[in-house]
Amino acid sequence: MKKHTPVSRELLSRQLLRILPIVSVVAFLWLTGCKTAQVATVAPEPEKMVMKTTESGLEYHIEALGSGPTAADGDVVSVHYSARLEDGTVFDNSYDRGEPIVFTLGTGQVIPGWEEGIKLLSKGDKATFNIPPQLAYGENGIGPIPPNATLTFEVELVDISNPAAPLDVTGIPRQTTERGVEYAVVRQGQGIQLEPEMRLKVHYNGFLEDGTRFDSSYDRARPIEFVLGRGMVIPGWEEGLQQLRVGDHARIWIPYQLAYGENGRGPIPARANLIFDVEIMEAEPVATPKPFDVSGLEVHTTETGLMYIVVREGHGQLPEQGKVLIVHYSGFMEDGSLFDSSVQRGEPFRFVLGSNQVIRGWDEGFALMRKGSKVRFIIPPDLGYGDREVGPIPANSTLIFDVELIDFQQ
Repeated sequence: MKKHTPVSRELLSRQLLRILPIVSVVAFLWLTGCKTAQVATVAPEPEKMVMKTTESGLEYHIEALGSGPTAADGDVVSVHYSARLEDGTVFDNSYDRGEPIVFTLGTGQVIPGWEEGIKLLSKGDKATFNIPPQLAYGENGIGPIPPNATLTFEVELVDISNPAAPLDVTGIPRQTTERGVEYAVVRQGQGIQLEPEMRLKVHYNGFLEDGTRFDSSYDRARPIEFVLGRGMVIPGWEEGLQQLRVGDHARIWIPYQLAYGENGRGPIPARANLIFDVEIMEAEPVATPKPFDVSGLEVHTTETGLMYIVVREGHGQLPEQGKVLIVHYSGFMEDGSLFDSSVQRGEPFRFVLGSNQVIRGWDEGFALMRKGSKVRFIIPPDLGYGDREVGPIPANSTLIFDVELIDFQQ
């Protein structure tokens, strides 16, 4: 447990997000000629497309149908495209799948030719890119794309958004909770109402009142996950989020008393009122993990005062200091109330044994366990959080952890 402290159909099955745009060969289109009767009037040849070339060698032609600023690093863009080889073979087409690919510019999710080319476009623009091998898949090729292939993409920039930008709340009425948290729903979702004991995934940007952005899950490309109602986030979040539902994009104004209080934390000054723009990604009810049945089992006590009960013996060697341990745990107060659980989150916890990454009771207790063991730790305050109040854990608390050592690695 940490020392307490916040293109396929899925981006081309995430494969495209690195190797854009290949998932499968959609179709091979062969152009066949046909003869027509001679007529007296000869139609003029279609005007040849004039291509421009960048310093890197990307050739492009833009049919400027859109407006507004061009796309930039950090923007989330939606792009429709058709892709073909030099012989005309179409190897991928987002239109056939009925949805554009979505990715973040400047994060290396697509080939360099796309990174460069999409930044030349505004929302609504259509363009043709001729991408040389060094800006595509190079000497190796991939899937239906041969080595050293120049690729042609017909693209349409469907949308540009910047999740790091503040939400526009102009004209949207604020509502206020009993404890003084204000909120405004900018875009309303259609999902379930949020309630305590739900596991949430939330994207957010955090701002000070002067507009300074001090934290963002978008920068990490990963939403925060936690169980609502467990004190795992600041009180203002606990209260504000319970007014929302899945799919909502909302702004929450939190008074400092329900944030980081008189002292502040990190980049957040003392007595700072905070503003959060949140996007509710997912929510699902979670079952409360059941405590281990330790009736009739022997209680062992170490010299430091750590007590432990072996529920299931493991096998193999004991882990050495410096090993990366992979564990599941559920933490309970003495009254049986659950305050944290990796089991409930559905994701094991990792830490380096003996590196002071976890409380002392954990470093001592896990050193006594073999792979596959299940053990209950009863950890006195001086091996836990001592006289500090940490999240939902009061000062001077004895803590109970039901733990499982899944594996350990170098």
